[in-house]
Amino acid sequence: MSSGGMAGLARIAAWATMFALCACAPAPNETTLKLWAFGPEGEAVGKLLTEFERAHPGVRVEVQNMPLTAMHEKLLTAFAGDALPDLCQLGNTWIPEFAVLGALEPLQAYVDQSSIVRRDDYFAGIWDTNVVNGALFGVSWYVDTRLLFYRKDLLAAAGFDHAPRDWDEWRRAMAAIKKNQGTDKYAIFLPLNEFEPLLNLAIQQNEPLLLDDGTRGNFESAGFRRSLDFYVDAFRENWAPAMSNTQIANVWDEFGKGYFAFYITGPWNIGEFKRRLPARLQDSWNTAPLPGANGPGSGAAGGSSFAIFRASKNKRLAWELVEFLSQVKQQQRFYTLTGDLPARRSAWDFAELETDEFTHAFRAQLELVKPTPKVPEWERIATEMQFAAERIVRGGESTDVALRALDAKVDEEILAKRRTLLARGGQR
Repeated sequence: MSSGGMAGLARIAAWATMFALCACAPAPNETTLKLWAFGPEGEAVGKLLTEFERAHPGVRVEVQNMPLTAMHEKLLTAFAGDALPDLCQLGNTWIPEFAVLGALEPLQAYVDQSSIVRRDDYFAGIWDTNVVNGALFGVSWYVDTRLLFYRKDLLAAAGFDHAPRDWDEWRRAMAAIKKNQGTDKYAIFLPLNEFEPLLNLAIQQNEPLLLDDGTRGNFESAGFRRSLDFYVDAFRENWAPAMSNTQIANVWDEFGKGYFAFYITGPWNIGEFKRRLPARLQDSWNTAPLPGANGPGSGAAGGSSFAIFRASKNKRLAWELVEFLSQVKQQQRFYTLTGDLPARRSAWDFAELETDEFTHAFRAQLELVKPTPKVPEWERIATEMQFAAERIVRGGESTDVALRALDAKVDEEILAKRRTLLARGGQR
């Protein structure tokens, strides 16, 4: 090819590059609102934004979606580098950490002026997860809690015509199912590498999991001990296999094979069980509220919230996006896209939810959920709680020794810095 031809191609390539850059760059009068999200929610939310952008000419919402496993570190790195987005999807156990860092915009003043976001339309325990030291830092986007998924047919074969409603009834049901199942099958699966089943039993107790403004553990209390005893008894009685979830093929297949009849999990698994269980078993399972020690039990309040970052230059516009995505219509559309349960009670008045029997138990339990302790260190503490329970089940460590060691670990290693900061008048 001649040098002139080469030069012509070079000019064409340069023009194409300039055109692409211009096409991607914001228009001179355009405002870009940055939203970070993770997982399926981050993929789905983009489908809801066209209407918002149409109602806000000159505004473009840029969604950055990332894996849940990378999100926390990404947020901390962005905070350190002053590169946070305008708003973000935050798991509600992360709210206390970023509130303590001073990264989040307080939202109560926005709520006070809003005709859309109304506290009384949100499940109380879920709303409370967003409140740290009396200040509101998030608005719930979608909610979850963990409860019982169970095999109706296996329960009926053991002589029970309804799901257990309290711990005594649950014990009797597990004993009867195990007797029917035989030596190679079980009544319940409690994965030893997950803290959530034990946490959801423990949070039902009246005694708090942490004491003294969240600066000391309370795991030697009668309440936590009662929950731990119930949990450990499932293994001692051989109602549950002493296994982690990595030691089975997958929970859906094993549930379908009858390897266990009870499983404590969340609403994301409704769709999984519908898809993965064979057609002949679709009428053989259901969900039920988690039994409590003396009646209907509560569970841990879960889900994700919208949070606006204090450093945002578009806070008012970010709030308008929060309001838009909090509308009943948008909450219902989001459920259709993802299966994530709406945070607003009024959004449950929706045919897709009303006709899905598997969601009814979640609606009932969401009225009773409680937030986990609101300290940045909570996830580390919950992991230590799981380790202690696993030492009892697998290693035969006594409950007294395990709980004494757990409180010591929490007090002396995990929460020592928090006590020091509070003693100096620092943030909670």
